[in-house]
Amino acid sequence: MALPVIKSIIDCSSLEKTVYPYLPQLYDLPQQILQTYNNPTGLKNLYLATNPLISACAFSLFLAPLFLIVSEINKNYSQVDRLWSILPTIYNAHYTIYAHMSGLDTQRLDNMIAFSVVWSLRLTFNYWRKGGYNIGSEDYRWEVLRQKIHPGLFFIFNVLFISLAQSILLFLITTPTYVILLAGRLGEELTTADMVFVRLMMALVLLEFFADQQQWNYQYAKREYLKTAKVPRSFYQEDLDRGFVVTGVWSWSRHPNFAAEQAIWVVLYQWGCWTSDVMYNWTFIGAMSYLILFQASTWFTELITASKYPEYKEYQSRVSKFLPSLYTDLPGDFSDQRAVKMVQERIEEKKERAVEKKAEKKGSKKNGTAKK
Repeated sequence: MALPVIKSIIDCSSLEKTVYPYLPQLYDLPQQILQTYNNPTGLKNLYLATNPLISACAFSLFLAPLFLIVSEINKNYSQVDRLWSILPTIYNAHYTIYAHMSGLDTQRLDNMIAFSVVWSLRLTFNYWRKGGYNIGSEDYRWEVLRQKIHPGLFFIFNVLFISLAQSILLFLITTPTYVILLAGRLGEELTTADMVFVRLMMALVLLEFFADQQQWNYQYAKREYLKTAKVPRSFYQEDLDRGFVVTGVWSWSRHPNFAAEQAIWVVLYQWGCWTSDVMYNWTFIGAMSYLILFQASTWFTELITASKYPEYKEYQSRVSKFLPSLYTDLPGDFSDQRAVKMVQERIEEKKERAVEKKAEKKGSKKNGTAKK
């Protein structure tokens, strides 16, 4: 039997009942695929006979050596990055398709895949327009890291983390969907709470979109400013000279898109817990690992950014990393500095006008004396 026997809703979150009994399938699956790869009916039967969590895990393990080989051949280590926005939705779609083919209740899963597609579209679009899919494009952080550690150590890092751990992570963050699939065996109806979870995740994607667009607008304006030496409309010269965006949602969080991204998978984890009527379950591994990854990668990103832009440390002191701070003395958009500068400019203008008026008076007196 591909799916466990579910006697109560709490059983959906049981690691002992829903995961451990199916681990042997992971060992047998490669041989079974080789025996039926040219038989569509056989592949369909194998698909339905294999626990969906195990087949998803097997796919993530299958991808890892491919990522490794391609990255080492091309010396480009952003292979996982290119599929980052796609793989979670593939896993969620896999659970949804499996549930449909097995005749399970799919109301929750249908809402889940709708959200997941929107999530993928937003992230894929943003990655594409920044040139992520261009030939030779690579995350700049890998180049910085390669310069800091020995090539042999970087190869080990590629094997264990870039290619393997990241591939498995993208599978793990979707494991709450497996719990939701199992809950469908009991045929429980879609509730208001389910819709709250879906809409909350959609709202977080919308926040990511606004953050992406504000950053894109800033970077485009900065490129135009550097090219033409003219400040585009709706921007201030000092903001463009600073080198990084500090306005909009970026004045409340240094990484609003990262914050929303982490929150999405935490909400999915909580949805799985809610659906199975437990406070916590084993799928926390995915959400927790995702949070740890973002903490580490954000620390490394800011280390590079602070070394590149002199004012970034001031920005760090004004704005919190992820969640907005309720207690802050200085505005995150540096509007206080802009206000001081404007006051100083006005004072300078008044002084200049006063000097000009004095010069005009002296000139008029000299002219009067000359006439006399």
